[in-house]
Amino acid sequence: MKKIIIPSLCLLIFCLLGCGQNKKIEIEAFCGSASKPAMEECAGAFEKKTDIKVNLHFSGSGTMLSQMKLSHKGDIYIPGSPDYMLKAEKENIIKPKTVRILAYLIPAICVQKGNPKNIKNLSDLTKPKIRIAIGNPESVCVGLYAIEILSKTKFLNTISKNIVTLGGSCSKTAALLPMNAVDAILGWRVFAKWNPLTTEAVLLKSDEIVRIAYIPAGISTFSKHPKEAKKFIDFLTSKQGQKFFTKWGYLPTENEARKFAPKAKIGGEYKLPLDYISPLSKK
Repeated sequence: MKKIIIPSLCLLIFCLLGCGQNKKIEIEAFCGSASKPAMEECAGAFEKKTDIKVNLHFSGSGTMLSQMKLSHKGDIYIPGSPDYMLKAEKENIIKPKTVRILAYLIPAICVQKGNPKNIKNLSDLTKPKIRIAIGNPESVCVGLYAIEILSKTKFLNTISKNIVTLGGSCSKTAALLPMNAVDAILGWRVFAKWNPLTTEAVLLKSDEIVRIAYIPAGISTFSKHPKEAKKFIDFLTSKQGQKFFTKWGYLPTENEARKFAPKAKIGGEYKLPLDYISPLSKK
């Protein structure tokens, strides 16, 4: 009996230890959905290459930051603009020295394919019965940029009258055109690349683009796998990772972005005015 039991126990212990050693490492990335299409492809390619699984969580950049702050979880934070990364650094959620720029974003007016409402510029968004959407500026980076642009160009009051909904994230905002819920979105130029059959982009005048945004990535102070998190960020900035961003319409370099707005600021932070009132509350 002893000769049978002891080897069996040893085999069981060996199997349990072996399983523990071979368990796949998983890292958690909290992302603003401005990067969603490219990030999903990058995570899949990275897992095949390294056998490290990246669990992606998407929503508005502010919502993602709040979730990390409350849960004290997450290995990487990837907001849709530098505004929220600066907040994360100030709140000691991100290690500043780990932050890298992944790609650049340009604000634009996105319209229905074929532009049936003949929207050519910001002033056309003031026309009666034009249904407009922006991201919720209190939690979504692209909404913050929309308010900044409208404020600087003096169109805030007139265009706000036509804003009929606020998107809860970049992906939810971009989806409003394919759903035919709105006629135009003041959003990111890449939205047209996400939904090419239903959406096209109308470029803003270069002097109407106040700031050029970029998508940053940084390692969280809560990270349980900082080495693996760094490997993923390194992959995102590598030639292989950048191919996915370029495929989805993101701009890989500052020089490429500046072709759309040579005098615009790069990054930085914009805060909603203290007297800001949601356009929907006025209706």
